Amino acid sequence: MTTYNEIAGRRVNFLSSDPTYIDTNSEGQVWYNSSTATLKSWLPVGAWISGGSLNTARYSSAASSAGTQTASLIAGGAANPANAVSSATELYNGIAWTPVSSMNTARKYMAGCGTQTAALGFGGRTPGAVNNAITEAWNGSTWTTVNSLNTARRSLTGTGIQTAALAIGGNITVATGATESYNGTSWTTVNSLNTARAGLGATGTNAAALAFGTPSATESWNGSTWTTLPATMNTGRTALGAAGTQTAALGFGGYTGTANSADTEEYNGLAWSNTSNMATARRRLGGCGTQTSALGFGGYTTTSVANTEEFTGVIVTPTASILTTS
Repeated sequence: MTTYNEIAGRRVNFLSSDPTYIDTNSEGQVWYNSSTATLKSWLPVGAWISGGSLNTARYSSAASSAGTQTASLIAGGAANPANAVSSATELYNGIAWTPVSSMNTARKYMAGCGTQTAALGFGGRTPGAVNNAITEAWNGSTWTTVNSLNTARRSLTGTGIQTAALAIGGNITVATGATESYNGTSWTTVNSLNTARAGLGATGTNAAALAFGTPSATESWNGSTWTTLPATMNTGRTALGAAGTQTAALGFGGYTGTANSADTEEYNGLAWSNTSNMATARRRLGGCGTQTSALGFGGYTTTSVANTEEFTGVIVTPTASILTTS
């Protein structure tokens, strides 16, 4: 009879009590609990389910990075047909998206951050293939043009809140590592990423952020400088979605260089680990929420899409299977 040792290449631990679940790297761990005479394991956690579709299918939009799974925002982007540049704004309530007031400047390849009632949209590309530095602030009902970025660019990313935001990386004529900090009034150029890149993901706050992807490098921001971390993503990609914080991040979707990706990875402050894939592989999608309650929406497959997916990752107690003899 085949044994676990022969299948997995290692012996089952013989323990008097269950070990502690540390992070997603614990998933798949198998042990025998001698106190209860049961064989146990940590099962993979996290799953994507379908949510309400956008009214306007699009990619490369501004998203409310600090939004939640039940209160998020999308604005601008590239819509069908023929990748038309959009200014449309929609709000999500956990069930459906509702169109609201449009942005003042239609554009794609832009970044966003903030909440459903206090968001920012900045940078991007306007019709005519012109990079821009335009910033707009959302108050829950209308967009107002405010002070521009110092560096006009597209394919950048953003994180933080409306009064304490970060604009990170992007493309000018080549990839840049330029980083700017917003205080609710104006943008200030601060220290750049160590690796210049466009189409990256970012999570966290103005004082504690994480940038990752393009293709797999991870950098941590402490409010003044970026530090390259030893942790790299398992699947190198660009144009991915992001959710979470500096020490509990989620990266999903994107483009590997040869294909759109549905891969989802969790970061625990030390390392990236794989979890459940999205149903629809896509790139240039929006994302927000937390590591255990995230939202991925819009994006590009072979065309702009309206799909929304909701991710739920719950740390559960180990499931047990009682040993029997025969």
